Amino acid sequence: MVPLHYYLLVSAMLFILGTLGVLTRRNALVVLMSIELMMNGVNLSFIAYSRYLGNMEGHVYTLLSISVAAAEVAIGLAILIALYRNKPTINIDDFNIMKF
Repeated sequence: MVPLHYYLLVSAMLFILGTLGVLTRRNALVVLMSIELMMNGVNLSFIAYSRYLGNMEGHVYTLLSISVAAAEVAIGLAILIALYRNKPTINIDDFNIMKF
């Protein structure tokens, strides 16, 4: 049986890797994938604690989080496609459409 702190260590590494991707990359698709990595790190910690404590609450929160992540990806990609039609780039620094 794998100890809890191994799961939490992998979860923290996924979250940190996602955070670094959001903070350092300028490509909008890479930023969306980094946000997904962060959410997967949190989901792993929910599942690990749920298994450690012997209840199903972590599984329920993870299922809810996965459904929210799917909606986030669908809306994010739709926004990116709409922005790409106006300006053919996916660099985040070039998007200033909503500024006055």
